[in-house]
Amino acid sequence: MIDVEDGRRRAAGLLARATVQELLSGWDALDNKPDVEKVRGPETGLVMVRGKIGGGGAPFNLGEATVTRATVKLSSGTIGHAHALGTGRKHAWYAAILDALWQEDATRSIIEDRVLAPVAQRLSERKAQKQQETAATRVDFFTMVRGED
Repeated sequence: MIDVEDGRRRAAGLLARATVQELLSGWDALDNKPDVEKVRGPETGLVMVRGKIGGGGAPFNLGEATVTRATVKLSSGTIGHAHALGTGRKHAWYAAILDALWQEDATRSIIEDRVLAPVAQRLSERKAQKQQETAATRVDFFTMVRGED
């Protein structure tokens, strides 16, 4: 059983990192596409990115990032939200729809299997590849003890 709050947080994160093609393939996989009403957006704006520095983790403003957000309402009344880095209006729109569909019991397994699992697999493979590339450049330093001069 998926804990709905943690599961939705995970789903929103994966939808934000999905490609538009991955989102569209999930939408196309639905036999009965629901009617979707626009509540807000998609609209693009800026958010402040904060970082931490030093041993104590003092916060500082790193800079601004462009983010696109959307909110939709399905014919069933379920509301979906999405945020995506960049100016991808289509990305935010379909991610919001799929977020709403994930919340409904009837379509959650389709979204999990057709969208979220492939995205998680792709991200996992990319992470493993980066770890291999990083490991290939690893240098082990050691100290040789010299005899007394």
